[in-house]
Amino acid sequence: MPIEPLAPELSTILDISQPIQMLADGFGGAHGPAEGPVWWHEGGYLLFSDIHNNRRMKYTPGQGVTLFQEPTNRANGLTRDLQGRLIACEHDSRRVTRQELDGSITVVANRFQGRRLNRPNDVVVKSDGCLYFTDPWTSPLPPEEWDQTFSGVYRMTPDLGTYSLLIGDFVVPNGLAFSPDESILYINDSRRGHIRAFDMQPNGTLAKQTDRIFADLRGTEPGVPDGMKVDTAGNVYCGGTGGLWILDATGKKLGRIVHGAPATTNLAFGGADWKTLYFTSRNHLGAVQLNVPGLPVPARKP
Repeated sequence: MPIEPLAPELSTILDISQPIQMLADGFGGAHGPAEGPVWWHEGGYLLFSDIHNNRRMKYTPGQGVTLFQEPTNRANGLTRDLQGRLIACEHDSRRVTRQELDGSITVVANRFQGRRLNRPNDVVVKSDGCLYFTDPWTSPLPPEEWDQTFSGVYRMTPDLGTYSLLIGDFVVPNGLAFSPDESILYINDSRRGHIRAFDMQPNGTLAKQTDRIFADLRGTEPGVPDGMKVDTAGNVYCGGTGGLWILDATGKKLGRIVHGAPATTNLAFGGADWKTLYFTSRNHLGAVQLNVPGLPVPARKP
C-alpha cells in the first residue's frame, strides 16, 4: 500500500486509500538530488532545488515544471523570511543567502568565528524573524580542507547582527522544524537515524538540558531522516527508512508514505489551503493530499 498506516489516527490526517501523485522526475544526479521545496502562496507555485544541475525549478499545479533560476551555487534547502524573501542554503559557496525583492543577494552567513561554514543544508525562519540553519560536515573534500571541525546548528537574528552556535554535537544535522507554538525545535541527524527535540529558551536558544530523542527512523529499507515539517496539529513529517514518516507530537509513528524512491530528501506544505504535502526524492517530485493544513511559510505568530 502506498500509504502505510501504523495507527488509526493516520486516517484523520489523510485519506490512506489515495494514490500518491508523481508530478515530475529527471532531477538530481550523482552529486545532489531534488531538494528544498517551498510553496509560494501568493503565486500558487512551488519552488525546489535541483542541486546537481545547479538550478531552481518551479512547479505550477496543472502546468508542470519549468526552469525558474540558474545558476544557484547548487543550493539545497529553501524557505522564506517574514518579508517573503527567499532564503537559500548554498552548497558551492558554503553560505546562507537572502534574495531581496529586487533580485539582489544578501549573504546571511558564510563564516562562524572567522572560519568558513561547511555546507549549509536546511533552514527555517521563526515567527520573530530569526533564521535557524544546519551546517553538516559532509563533502567530497577531505577533512583537512575544511575550516570547521564540527557540524553546527546556528541561529541568526533578522537584522543579521547576532549569530549564535546553538549546538555542535550532531554528526549530520539536516532537516529542522518548529512545533506550532515554537516551544520545541526538532532537528534530525541523518547519520544517527533519529530526530532530536529541544525545548526553546525565551532568548531563542536551545534549553540543552531538554535534549531528547523524539523518534528513531532507522530500519532495513533505504532512507535516512531528511527534511522535516510540522502541521498545525503538531504532527511531524520526516523522511526516513522506506519512505516519508508521519508522527504525532509525542513521537508516535502513525504511518508512512511509501513512494518507492530510495530516499526522501525534503518536503513542504502547499496549495491554497496548505493541505498539499509535496515531497522530493533523489530525482522526483511527488504529492499527497492532507486533511490537516501544514504550518504556513512565511511563519505566522503562534
